[in-house]
Amino acid sequence: MAINLQNVKLEMTAGLKSQFPKNNLPHLVFSGRSNVGKSSLINTLLGRNKLARVSSAPGKTITINFYNIDNKFYFVDLPGYGFAKRPPKERAVWQKLVNDYMVEAGERSAPMFVMQLVDMKVGTTADDCMMLDWLNQTETDYMIVATKADKLNTTQKKKQYEKLSNHELIRDGTEIIPFSALKGDGKNDIWNVINRVV
Repeated sequence: MAINLQNVKLEMTAGLKSQFPKNNLPHLVFSGRSNVGKSSLINTLLGRNKLARVSSAPGKTITINFYNIDNKFYFVDLPGYGFAKRPPKERAVWQKLVNDYMVEAGERSAPMFVMQLVDMKVGTTADDCMMLDWLNQTETDYMIVATKADKLNTTQKKKQYEKLSNHELIRDGTEIIPFSALKGDGKNDIWNVINRVV
């Protein structure tokens, strides 16, 4: 599929279910904990510096950002999670908004595919495991993007990759792509998956 990456825009920042786009374009969903590198991944994939803004206070913004990619599909940026650091009220707002989105997106006829981001150096957190469990229970299609791969040497990278490959909650056959926003490693592999999905 030919995609014009000059024709990309932030179409909607949604804090309410009623604000979600109503068309039937495919959704490529970016999910991960706060500060895992979702904005950096989106910017790198689109060849932009500041389209997706890196928050100065990670986890504070509870909205879902819909980036229209050449009127062919959306990049959907879910608010980062990190439940342990959040008061119960904020947690409830996050859970309702994300649940509303995932349920509604799952009922659409167009494809929805989740790019689940995991910090390659840190590995899966308890919150990551909760999200993976949810994706498995709802039979949602997903891949793993192992971010910040440049922070590990070759031996460490191999060890962490094997851990993810053998993780009990990561579905057998799931694609796992190490990614570095700094070096661009993994960018083409992720685009190959996106093109296949949409």
